[in-house]
Amino acid sequence: MTHSLSSKEGTNDSKEEHDAIDSSVDERAVLRKIDIRIIPWLAVLYLLNFLDRGSIGNAKLYNLEEDIGITDRQYLIALTVFFFPYALLEPASNIILRRVRPSIWLSSMMLIWGVVMTLHGVIKDYGGLITVRVLLGTAEAGMYPGIVFFITSWYKRSEMGTRIALFFSSATLAGAFSGLLAAAISNMNGIGGKTGWQWIFILEGLATIILSIVSYWIIPDFPSSPRVKFLTEEERLFVVRRLEDDMKLSAAGESLKRAYIWQSLTDWKTWIAMGIYMGFDGPLYAFSLFTPTIISQLGFRATVANLLSVPVYAWGCFMTCVIGFLGDRIGTRSHINFALFGVGLIAYIILIVSRSPALSYFAVYLAVSAIYPTIPNSVAWVASNVEGSYKRAVTLGMAIGFGNINGAVTANIYRSQDRPWYRLGHGIVLAYIAVGFICSIIFAIYLKRENARRERGERDEVIEGIDNKRAHERNGVYKSVEEAKVAKGDYWSGFRYTL
Repeated sequence: MTHSLSSKEGTNDSKEEHDAIDSSVDERAVLRKIDIRIIPWLAVLYLLNFLDRGSIGNAKLYNLEEDIGITDRQYLIALTVFFFPYALLEPASNIILRRVRPSIWLSSMMLIWGVVMTLHGVIKDYGGLITVRVLLGTAEAGMYPGIVFFITSWYKRSEMGTRIALFFSSATLAGAFSGLLAAAISNMNGIGGKTGWQWIFILEGLATIILSIVSYWIIPDFPSSPRVKFLTEEERLFVVRRLEDDMKLSAAGESLKRAYIWQSLTDWKTWIAMGIYMGFDGPLYAFSLFTPTIISQLGFRATVANLLSVPVYAWGCFMTCVIGFLGDRIGTRSHINFALFGVGLIAYIILIVSRSPALSYFAVYLAVSAIYPTIPNSVAWVASNVEGSYKRAVTLGMAIGFGNINGAVTANIYRSQDRPWYRLGHGIVLAYIAVGFICSIIFAIYLKRENARRERGERDEVIEGIDNKRAHERNGVYKSVEEAKVAKGDYWSGFRYTL
């Protein structure tokens, strides 16, 4: 018996055929297949993404500023201009990703930024630095929200946290690996007439180009597409079915409609999520770009400072994975966010008041324990409460994009005149974390209140042929429950938000 699934219309199989598929498929075996095919490679892509983006912080320690004749202020401006195209293009990139095959869109972005990364190694002046940073921001835009959206399209809400944490942990590995890599590559100083910092950019860019070409054949399509070949047809239909049962009502595919984008733009969750993402993305970029510099100003030389950043990021990687697993197990991501943002507040208060290198170094561990694990937990929390594939794509793109634009601010807060304790920079990061903490509380309160309204029937739609005294026309009139699900997404009265 053969089965077909249209990317726009869903499956036409009968309930009996669905049940037959469900009973014949081993769910754990299918999940293992998906995990092996998707998560490791996406982690590799994001490792390179984060490594290439932040390697300028390592290159700075090997005389980048002196060699191209720029001031500290010009260096900060070069960091800043990266974030404008990077953040502004993310929502559009997610829409394109939904319409184009992920293997083509994600791999092409990677190929282009690999070329731009290599060009970092041949710049001669300030104008060249500004140019390659703007191009890098343009090329990398969409990779992180695209990967997140892609993962949310394959997994149930109770499974996303662990997978997003595993993929995002590569960012912490990139932080650790960049220090080791920069220290090793710096030994090539003088080879081929190029400096150590030039070799850092050239070799990392070439590695990205090579892996981007391989990526075209590794990244699969969305589960709604018959082009997914690493699963059998029965397994693919089973994946779609289990997602639909988990309130992923658009898992079978949906056509792009302006209404779906408008739903995202007018949804209060999108705007509160932007505040949550602001609360961790601002600190993330401040931390990743300046950790080697902060450590070096505590009395350590460039190579030692890079090496001392390695255990910090290794600890962050461990905590990210632990929190991701914990979030899926206990199912209450709001409380985890409260705790993590709270730890972040403590960390930066210590950094502000500390005058001891040892105490400050300890606070850096607290900071990485809060900043990095908060990101996958918050991403999974927001994504699980937004239904409709295009709506989710736009919401994630906007929230992540707004969070990333704050990198343009935090790229300028650690000024050379504030060394070695950087009180101003730490104070601004503290304010960012406070915003994330407050927005997380607001998000949880509103989700809880909305669930209560739905339990009371205040959001019930009028469904033709169904007698429901609580239904009201202001909530919409539909021919069937299925029509209401598809049209309203997470606004559907039967949808329940997760706290």
